[in-house]
Amino acid sequence: MTTQERIERSYEPGAYAAQARGWIETNLTDALRTDRATQEASLAEKIAFEAAQHEAGLVGITWPVEYGGHGLGLREHLEANREIGLSPMPNAVNSIGKELAGPIIMTVGRDDQKRDLLPKILKMENIWCQGFSEPGAGSDLVALRTRAEKTADGWKVNGQKIWTSGASKSQYCLLLARTGSADDRHKGLMLFAVPMESPGIDVREIVSIDGARSFCEVFFNNVMVAEENMLGAPDEGWAAASRVLSIERATNRMYRSWRFESEIDHLVAACRSDNRTYQILKGYSAEIAQARIAVENLKGHVETMVADLLNGQQIGPRGSLPKLYWSEAHQRWAQMAYEVTTRFPLDGGQALTDARARFETIYLASRAETIYAGTTEIQLDIISKRILNLKKAA
Repeated sequence: MTTQERIERSYEPGAYAAQARGWIETNLTDALRTDRATQEASLAEKIAFEAAQHEAGLVGITWPVEYGGHGLGLREHLEANREIGLSPMPNAVNSIGKELAGPIIMTVGRDDQKRDLLPKILKMENIWCQGFSEPGAGSDLVALRTRAEKTADGWKVNGQKIWTSGASKSQYCLLLARTGSADDRHKGLMLFAVPMESPGIDVREIVSIDGARSFCEVFFNNVMVAEENMLGAPDEGWAAASRVLSIERATNRMYRSWRFESEIDHLVAACRSDNRTYQILKGYSAEIAQARIAVENLKGHVETMVADLLNGQQIGPRGSLPKLYWSEAHQRWAQMAYEVTTRFPLDGGQALTDARARFETIYLASRAETIYAGTTEIQLDIISKRILNLKKAA
């Protein structure tokens, strides 16, 4: 079925999910599955798999056709995300490009930027990283000090970014830099699309607790950025960055609720494969029940937000609610699941070996879930001030 045929047909509940499910079942190889303790797929294999997802209609679902998308709606997006979550697919290589850079370019970018940059994100020709956090400006983003100075040849950027996921394999950086005084806080901030091959950019990988090398420090030493690489108008950086974070916390990564559910199902199924581990699991029945409840609450958050968006409502600060709830609940679950796997007998079968490997990885990665995309403290502050309208204590 062509993209145009999909656009012209009326929405049929479940039809897009069936299409997505069938494609995943056919194309998800053992090397790509996160629930198998096999040799992990290479970066090139993951990139090819992601590009194929776009061709199959699992990525860029709501993006306009003229920019490489499929021109469909949030209902199809939600259906595909359910299937992605329920499958043991690897995390996206280009999540920053598809979930953050792409939406912000569509919001504030010029027409020529949209035509040039957006299709290449979906085709996996350009991988993006996000240059927001700094050593002294993580959750307090307006404290950033990376500067962009106007010159006759464009903008000269100097500064340092940290925890820049995927920078060492990216072609572009969505960079937030300060053009005014550091005292201006929300003013004088600008977004740029910076080619990572630009002279003066120094990327240094950081080895994380799980042995991965995804996080990076990025240094900008007199990096010249062309005027045409500005995203949005001068002084629009903070408003655009806020939109990015709102997007990240709300409609993006809808699959998390269903991935959470599939992890619970995986652990239960693995424990049932051996009577000894099934007896161990029975001791955690209350914790598993709480995790099941958390999953259903998260699904409700996501589905309510989709319904509100379809009715023309804005999400705004409400995007902090599912982000806060998911990160706290999933972190508790990951710790419990890992604890269970540490009690597995050493002579267990392949199902236990697979589960042990998966949940160790999930546990280690989960330690950052209450930090990235805004810490728990930041989410609570947003909820208290912008949703509950509470005032600071005297």
